[in-house]
Amino acid sequence: REGEENHFVFNDAATTEIYTLSLQDALPMWNMSKRRRAAGFRSIAISAICLSTLFFGLTQKGVATADAGEYRVATFEADVTIPVGHACMGGGIADAKKIVDPLFAKGFVLLGAESPIVVIALDWCQCNNDSYDRWREVLAEAAGTARQRVMLATVHQHDAPICDLTAQAMLDRHGLTGYNCDPEFHERAVQRTAKALKKALASSRPITHVGTGQAKVDRIASNRRVVSPEGKIRWSRGSASGNIYDAPEGEIDPWLKTVSLWDGDRPVVAWSCYAVHPMSYYGRGGVSADFPGMARARRQKDDPGVFQIYFTGCAGDTTAGKYNTGDPANRPVLADRLYRGMRAAWEATE
Repeated sequence: REGEENHFVFNDAATTEIYTLSLQDALPMWNMSKRRRAAGFRSIAISAICLSTLFFGLTQKGVATADAGEYRVATFEADVTIPVGHACMGGGIADAKKIVDPLFAKGFVLLGAESPIVVIALDWCQCNNDSYDRWREVLAEAAGTARQRVMLATVHQHDAPICDLTAQAMLDRHGLTGYNCDPEFHERAVQRTAKALKKALASSRPITHVGTGQAKVDRIASNRRVVSPEGKIRWSRGSASGNIYDAPEGEIDPWLKTVSLWDGDRPVVAWSCYAVHPMSYYGRGGVSADFPGMARARRQKDDPGVFQIYFTGCAGDTTAGKYNTGDPANRPVLADRLYRGMRAAWEATE
């Protein structure tokens, strides 16, 4: 930004909020060659954007030099499963006919960094416009912080809601009540999660260290773009398309990354991120957190004392299509591969 030579600035277009990275942190991103920049940006995203947002406000002291007990974390979760009959994927596929497994809001509050910082992931397809603002405003109030310090992401499962209060208000005017989402259910989910957050603040844990680990994931992600035998580039590799033309995986980010928060040698939070569309099969009315939800639950069972959060990375052009035909039997297979990646990243944590 003009007049600020010492900072790299990026703009969150959804909220017009500005965040900064120090020039020292930002330069490695931009000094890469153009080709490496394209290939490496997804890997950079979790460390450069997620971490800078998480520790926005820690720049004066930093976790590494903080006294023991200066920072604390409170973890929270709430069931945000849509009811039967609710729209899935904003009305783009079959409405909810049955609940295969629950959808969760899972997050944590980092305390001690000036105002609290909230990080939360929803097992929803999208959370847009006024819905996004409503979630962050209510959670910020519950945590005693500002909306700008609430980092909310959706995991993006498709057998889950797209909640957009702005869109639904427009649809209501044309008689399409509930086509996108049910505002009353939306508000109940928001308030239920805020209540869980507020309750968690009473049992926060000290944080003295930050851990990072990564591992390659085997046979999940593949790029949407494939080249046909005629040499045409086609954007036809969907989540359940199978092995089209025996094409290679294409450009993906194979790394699953896990950021963790520790109380001395005791881990408290494990926050994992992997770039792939999170669907094995969908559109049949079976509400589900799909294979990321299964993998996350299995990791939680491994270490009950370590709170597990999962973010979907930059996955607009990556799906499980090469390794998935949409057979329901593939869901636990993909979940196992993701779980193994999460486990390996944890074991590689420093």
